[in-house]
Amino acid sequence: MILVECPRDAMQGWSHFIPTEQKVAYLNQLLKADFDILDFGSFVSPKAIPQLADTKEVIPQLDMSTTKSKLLAIVANTRGAEEAVVYDEISFLGFPFSISETFQMRNTNKTIEQSLAQVEEIQNLCVQHNKRAMLYISMGFGNPYGDEYNADIVFHWFNKLVELGVGHIALADTVGVSNPENISYLFSKLIPEFPEMHIGAHFHSHPHNWEEKIEAAWNSGCRSFDSSIKGIGGCPMAKDELVGNIATENMLLFAHKHKIDLEINQQAFNTAAQMAIDVFV
Repeated sequence: MILVECPRDAMQGWSHFIPTEQKVAYLNQLLKADFDILDFGSFVSPKAIPQLADTKEVIPQLDMSTTKSKLLAIVANTRGAEEAVVYDEISFLGFPFSISETFQMRNTNKTIEQSLAQVEEIQNLCVQHNKRAMLYISMGFGNPYGDEYNADIVFHWFNKLVELGVGHIALADTVGVSNPENISYLFSKLIPEFPEMHIGAHFHSHPHNWEEKIEAAWNSGCRSFDSSIKGIGGCPMAKDELVGNIATENMLLFAHKHKIDLEINQQAFNTAAQMAIDVFV
């Protein structure tokens, strides 16, 4: 199992600004826990996401000397990608590609077709600078806006992204509407068809139904999962009421239950979980 820890997702909608010094200390502790990927910050407009306006200040203060974690930064357009690729510390550039026209306009102020052109430019930048693009198919399990949604739409846009050379794609349940049935259907179709692809899951979920979602994806062949400590997070551009992330603590429980070796530094993780209490107050 590949675990992507998402403090960026947890921080981006937080009500008050988390001081840079506190962010750095928390992120450095998470790096000690040795997650596979750390979604740590973003290169987006500070007006849109003021909480992460200090990402450029954070990067030089991160201790990458002993961690096996790879850094992922979210970008919303080509300009953000151009800013991100200059940092050697960053391995992945994440881009939210929504298959809901309404949400894509709301999130990045571009249509789906315009966003596809952005993906091509971002992918080219990644190739030129030895980075990897991580595409999130947001609203991948449905949307609350009345935009047309079905599995064929997911498959259509997934194929478009693959054609551009993108090797990492995660299906994102941006507003927590996925269920075991549609999770199983999508992953069981996509994973055998694209065996060379890195296909992940980024679920938002209420506390009572997280396990059935992870179980459905795991049993359908998904081996990469996003989560955040204490389940904090959600997309502030999506709805007024945020639906949180899968809690990393629950992912560790799931792994233990299914005898999955995560190679996480448990002591470092426990310390990070304690720090989160003070970070997210």
